[in-house]
Amino acid sequence: MTSSIPPITAPTTDAVAQDFVAFAVQAGVLRFGEFKTKAGRLSPYFFNAGLFDDGAKLGRLAEFYARRLVASGLPFDLLFGPAYKGITLAAAVSVELARMGHNVPYAYNRKEAKDHGEGGSLVGAPVQGRILIIDDVISAGTSVRESIAMIRAAGAQPCGVTIALDRQEKASENGVDAPHSAVQFVQRELGLPVVAIATLTDLLHYLRASGDANLGQYLPAVQAYRDRYGVAG
Repeated sequence: MTSSIPPITAPTTDAVAQDFVAFAVQAGVLRFGEFKTKAGRLSPYFFNAGLFDDGAKLGRLAEFYARRLVASGLPFDLLFGPAYKGITLAAAVSVELARMGHNVPYAYNRKEAKDHGEGGSLVGAPVQGRILIIDDVISAGTSVRESIAMIRAAGAQPCGVTIALDRQEKASENGVDAPHSAVQFVQRELGLPVVAIATLTDLLHYLRASGDANLGQYLPAVQAYRDRYGVAG
């Protein structure tokens, strides 16, 4: 269903986005080189949220999510983390939001339904009210659609999605470049606002402004990738 709900986005770049990109680079989560994407493209950068792999890095990541969510003003009653990366993210961000004075419950799903104990595929707080889906990136929108189905089946209402990085690149549909990105598909076709900590635009700004010659060498390749596969807006 196409919706007129406007996307919730950060400014073109801001302090939160720039601090986050710097942190991701320093943590080795955002890397530069040549990487093959799921769409078969050769990307000059790679964002691997699985490398937020210790308490300090995960806690800092959760802080960025929480700051962006609070600033967005998006109302929600529960964080939902789709398996698998979303599980850790939902728990960590829930802790950080509570620390900031916004105590919200969280839940997540199992990949396979459990037929003993409490049973079912949903774990955590009751899935009710306005549900915010949390993930690292949106690659094709498949995880979001699956989450929406589970949330609605539980009688609740999905109200938005929050991610760490919006790659701002054309989605690939059956090997063909679409005119929209996966994030735009979620916004326009699924009718859900998307709150991203940072975008590819923010990354480009960081590379231009860093003053680090080693990082600066990657700017032409990242810009060329954006020019070739990027979406407007």
